[in-house]
Amino acid sequence: MNLSDLFFSYWWVLLVFFSLIFYKFVLRVFFGMVIVPENRIGLVTKKFVLFGTHKELPDGRIIATKGEAGFQAHTLAPGLYWFMWPWQYGVDMVPFTVIPEGKIGLVLSRDGAEIPTGRILARKVDSDNFQDATKFLENGGQRGRQTAYITAGSYRMNNHLFEVTIADQVLIQENMVGIVTLLDGEPITIGQIAGKFIEGHNNFQNMDGFLANGGNRGLQPQVMLAGSYYLNPWAVQIEQILMTDVPIGHVGVVISYVGEDGKDLTGETFKHGNIVSKGFRGVWMEPLGPGKYPINTYTMKVELVPTTNLVLNWANARSEAHALDKNLSTITVRSKDGFPFNLDVAQIIHIPANEAPKVIARFGSMNNLVSQVLEPTIGNYFRNSAQDSDVISFLSTRKERQSAAKDHIREVLDEYNVNAVDTLIGDIVPPEALMKTLTDRKIAQEEEKTYETQRMAQEKRQGMEKETAIADMQKEIVKAQQSVEISQRTADAAVKKAEGDATSLKLQVDAEATATKMRANAEAEATKLRAGAEAEATKLNATADAERISKTGLAEAEKIMAIGKSTAEAYELQVKAMGGDNFTRYKVTEEIGKSNIKVIPDVLIGGGNGTDGGISGLLGLKLMEMMNDKKENSTDKKS
Repeated sequence: MNLSDLFFSYWWVLLVFFSLIFYKFVLRVFFGMVIVPENRIGLVTKKFVLFGTHKELPDGRIIATKGEAGFQAHTLAPGLYWFMWPWQYGVDMVPFTVIPEGKIGLVLSRDGAEIPTGRILARKVDSDNFQDATKFLENGGQRGRQTAYITAGSYRMNNHLFEVTIADQVLIQENMVGIVTLLDGEPITIGQIAGKFIEGHNNFQNMDGFLANGGNRGLQPQVMLAGSYYLNPWAVQIEQILMTDVPIGHVGVVISYVGEDGKDLTGETFKHGNIVSKGFRGVWMEPLGPGKYPINTYTMKVELVPTTNLVLNWANARSEAHALDKNLSTITVRSKDGFPFNLDVAQIIHIPANEAPKVIARFGSMNNLVSQVLEPTIGNYFRNSAQDSDVISFLSTRKERQSAAKDHIREVLDEYNVNAVDTLIGDIVPPEALMKTLTDRKIAQEEEKTYETQRMAQEKRQGMEKETAIADMQKEIVKAQQSVEISQRTADAAVKKAEGDATSLKLQVDAEATATKMRANAEAEATKLRAGAEAEATKLNATADAERISKTGLAEAEKIMAIGKSTAEAYELQVKAMGGDNFTRYKVTEEIGKSNIKVIPDVLIGGGNGTDGGISGLLGLKLMEMMNDKKENSTDKKS
């Protein structure tokens, strides 16, 4: 490839090169041409002044507004400019000032008028959002930090005059309140702790409007609610606090520390402080109902007052959730007889909503009401009451003393605009030694009642045993009566049979009758002796049983006595029914039957009258032998 071909191939490169040379050296130097790009502005510095009267800047100024040498207030917007020769003007291309979303631009001016003494921020002047430096300076713009700021966007600002600092928006969270403190403005009035309430500043976003209306520096009574705000942090400081919550069952009594002195609304009868209308300094007559309120806790205080029944416990081991009784303890009193003892007391009070401001005006808080009125009133009442009585009487008259305490405390609290609902005496703890004595006495009384109950039970049991014995003997009595009738009939039959047999025997042999009589007499004597022995044994047994019964119970003795009496009556009835002789004959016959004695011998020897005595003797002898043999057999069987 030759030079001509190379030239025709890259001729445009040469064109660009020569254009640059032409611009840089020809147009720029000879014609003063300056091109400002569309995303830049040109900051002009004038090196010297050839003609004119304003050749130098006034003392204290750094920005030229009338063509003086130095930094020029006028800037070059994007475009083409002539006659800006480089040997006289320097042009710096700088980007626009961009403020992002959610941010603000705080402006510091390096030139301008002096800020008045006592002020820390420069007031706003018309300058097209600081984009016209000439207008800013000519309208009296002040050097230093500006009250005005620029919001999100792009700005053509002269960086020789203005310095921009990016700051965040102020965001106040939900359920929060912004407490405002201003760093500039008029001094706060003497006697006040916060500035005046100022209108027309759009929640402190227009600081110049606030200052123009006479706003004060320092703490502000106005608060800011949840939201985003453009606030100049050089002028406004924000502290976020929780909103004031007045719960259900309470009212909030407002105590304002700022404002004018208002007229007292309570009249002449209430001499414990002024209660004023809303907006004035003092206790507000109208309390806040349940809800949330944006209260500035630096300028106002809200005292919560319960409007439901409030229980206060004078007890060491118990305290309510409101904690107003956390410092109350069990009351120690001393009785008339010198014994100290403890008692727990619960007081129920109620404060009407319309009386709550008076309570707060009088005491300042609910805690002061408890400590200054309720605690001494109730404690001293029960101490005085206990000194008029001994411990035992105090315990026994608890109900009456509780009622008297309720009436007394209600009368006292009425003077303090508090309703006493009820007074309750809880646990009473007497001295341990006295309590032991009372306990022992009570145990003895209960034991006495127990013994008396047991005695009555024994008497009833004895009566029951007696009745049972009588009922049981009734059967025996009936049986005995039947036995008597049977025995009587049997005895009658036996007597008749015995009479017939005796007559027969007498006719047959007198000796046998004599022997029978002798045997009957002997048997009767034996029966009598045996009956006596049995009676003696029965007596001894009865004596022993009586001793045992006296130890085990009177009922058993009566039962034995009843049985003995029944037996005796049975024998008596038998004797009366049969007669003494017949009863004897019956018993003889009974014994003869039991012993299987043969009354008539197997061999009967008869004879004349001359031999009767011998035969009778033989018969008697034989009968005696048979009776002796029978007794011996009986004795052997028993052995």
